[in-house]
Amino acid sequence: MGEVQRYKDLIGQRVVAGELDELAVDLLKAAAANNGSWSGLWSGVLDRLRELPPDTRKLLADGFSAAYHSDLAGPVSQENALTLLGVVAHGLPEDWLAAQRLEKLGELSRQHSFWSGSHYEALAEAELAAGRPLAPAVVAAFRRSALETYQDEALHRTAKKLTHPALNVGEEWAERALADAGGDPGWHALLAHAATATAARPSPKWDKRATELADALGPDRVRATVLPWLALVGRPRTFPLLHGDYESHLNEAYDPYNANALRGLTWLLALLPPHPDTARALGTLIDTSLRKVAGIGPRNPKVANAGVNALARMDGEAALAELARLATRVTYKATGKLIDAAMESRATALGLTREEIEELAVPTYGLTEVGRTELRLAENTALVEVTGGKALLGWRSVTGKAVKSVPAAVKRDHPEELKELKASVKDIDKMLSAQSERLDRQFLADRTWAYGAWRERYLDHPLVGTLARRLLWTVDGRTVGYADGSLRTLADEPVTEGTEVRLWHPVGHEPAEIVAWRDWLERHRVTQPFKQAHREVYLLTDAERATGTYSNRFAGHVLRQHQFNSLAAIRGWRNKLRLAVDDEAPPATRDLPRWGLRAEYWIEGDGGERFEEITESGSFLRLRTDQVRFYPIDAPQNWAHCCGGEYRMGRRGGVAPVDPLPLAGIPPLVLSEVLRDVDLFVGVASVGNDPTWQDGGPGGRFRAYWSGYGFGELGQSAETRRALLERLIPRLAIADRCVIEGRFLHVKGERHTYKIHLRSGNILMTPNDQYLCIVPKAGAGAPQTGYLPYEGDRMLGVILSKAMLLAEDTRITDPTILSQL
Repeated sequence: MGEVQRYKDLIGQRVVAGELDELAVDLLKAAAANNGSWSGLWSGVLDRLRELPPDTRKLLADGFSAAYHSDLAGPVSQENALTLLGVVAHGLPEDWLAAQRLEKLGELSRQHSFWSGSHYEALAEAELAAGRPLAPAVVAAFRRSALETYQDEALHRTAKKLTHPALNVGEEWAERALADAGGDPGWHALLAHAATATAARPSPKWDKRATELADALGPDRVRATVLPWLALVGRPRTFPLLHGDYESHLNEAYDPYNANALRGLTWLLALLPPHPDTARALGTLIDTSLRKVAGIGPRNPKVANAGVNALARMDGEAALAELARLATRVTYKATGKLIDAAMESRATALGLTREEIEELAVPTYGLTEVGRTELRLAENTALVEVTGGKALLGWRSVTGKAVKSVPAAVKRDHPEELKELKASVKDIDKMLSAQSERLDRQFLADRTWAYGAWRERYLDHPLVGTLARRLLWTVDGRTVGYADGSLRTLADEPVTEGTEVRLWHPVGHEPAEIVAWRDWLERHRVTQPFKQAHREVYLLTDAERATGTYSNRFAGHVLRQHQFNSLAAIRGWRNKLRLAVDDEAPPATRDLPRWGLRAEYWIEGDGGERFEEITESGSFLRLRTDQVRFYPIDAPQNWAHCCGGEYRMGRRGGVAPVDPLPLAGIPPLVLSEVLRDVDLFVGVASVGNDPTWQDGGPGGRFRAYWSGYGFGELGQSAETRRALLERLIPRLAIADRCVIEGRFLHVKGERHTYKIHLRSGNILMTPNDQYLCIVPKAGAGAPQTGYLPYEGDRMLGVILSKAMLLAEDTRITDPTILSQL
């Protein structure tokens, strides 16, 4: 503080003495002392300069200009001279160092933001005073900087003056919006108003102004113009921003100024007459905004939340359908809570339960019968058919002959109908995935339906029926499946009426009956949308009877934390990312309100001895797993340190600790489904599944675990896969080269015989069980192998693909694989 005061006093002394050249040198020394940052107390020095008379400031400006051109001035000194010149020259008619100032401001065009202590606003104000607008990319840097916390008020004042362009350049959607707006002041006013959406929800005043602007342009025109902008959100920047080593995510994130405008546009769309295209676009924007980026997590939850709020304010089937779809897919907690609140609000308004509103929210998307519709266009017929989990759009000519592409007459005469058809096909695919996930969660909900309502909402629903007709149900206690146009028993006897319906689960059924239903599904060529007849059943083991209140069945595993966290959220579990900080967290938990229970999976962060294996944001890359326990749903929460240690319930909020419940008292269906979830987490997220970790990962720390998991005993899900492969392999063209023995599928090639592990997909080859690393392609599914009884087992597809590749190993051309053979 003493040094700052000395410079304040020095200004007065030099001015009185007329030593302005010397004062310019002194102030450049001050800039060097504060590293060019005039923040905090140093801002008072600049205030003293601004208070000087114009004539004095003019002479001082001459001094800074001379200092800039001095042979002794380096780049840092010149930059400081420009800043100080901008401060003292404010309001003066002269325009010192205009070219140099413009060049300096141009350097900001590739920066995300800058600290206000650098006082670039002084340079910007000088340009504005000279009547020259700032370059759009420079405007963007000022706006982004002004949105950051703890910035100087002077920067905010300057940023408010930068009203053109209405949006920041650098993002494709924003540049398209500016191009579409052209020179129309109405559009620019609307975009400027959208950018003021900085609150969580719009105020009545904001809505009123937005409605006025939209009405002036025409609501239908606004919708037709804005929706294509939203489709461009999330695309790569039109020019990259410079970033430091710890800011690699900047070019993946939304521009924060434009993000406010996006929020405003969602609010605006909710004020327009409801339209299916609007709901569809908002749903896509929410998905895009929640897509995770390394270093920051979800791209922009605030935009996603604004999209949810907009859907909640919209009337009509389409908006409710998007909310229902998002309710099954969104894993980000804050956004999920908003969706839940919106769904509960709709249910209450209609006098329905949450479950009923989710069922009624599923639209038909134009399907006129289960999984199918036809539409006549320009003497051609469009045919939409749902096959498995996908909707396909096909065409027939006037003669009924199938054609491969869209007929030219349809493109020419029916562009809007064609656009809606293609959009509906995409919507069906998204909704099918969401409804499959919802149905898979119904086992633990233990729901019952009245027969008539169930047929309407499930079996005969044009979209949901494509899933429901591939599942098994119990009607008044009798197990039934759908085949040959009706519900049928195991003996294929039709069932045409009933009273109460439940979703069938293998728990409580004899093995012989379960196998019989698997045969029935195969006989009728029914591929289930997820495992049901082949669903793993996890019964209480002797070890669990011995431990009494906890299961160690899935303890001691090493999981990729972020993959585990995503899977847990999808399956309805709550989890907190473990950070390498001095903090506590509860275990991963799943509430089971139907049963009055809470399931817990105990985990801890693993970052190595020095906690070096963490992300830039400080979260552990991996977790170690421990016990599974059950408590009453209202029991106090357990807590443990994020970095490891014992879980303790303690006494929190005056509530006494509660003992865990005996596993023997947990309903078998609940125990089985919870352990199945945990098996899924391990089976997908375990580092043992990574074929590149033969060396044991970082420092070789996981070599023993990787080897034990990658080639060890099979879990329940792998045993199910083994049983299916035993039925499937004989039908394959490579059947004579394959045999299943124990934990492995043995494949005889020309070069070697290969052993593919049925849990991890890892490979050993003769003669010495040498490891063979084959990394499957991302998203690889099962190859064409004929009928499969269920969907969703990615590892099954990986194993079959590897088997087919290795059975003909002389045709392998990949150099990475060849080098190992």
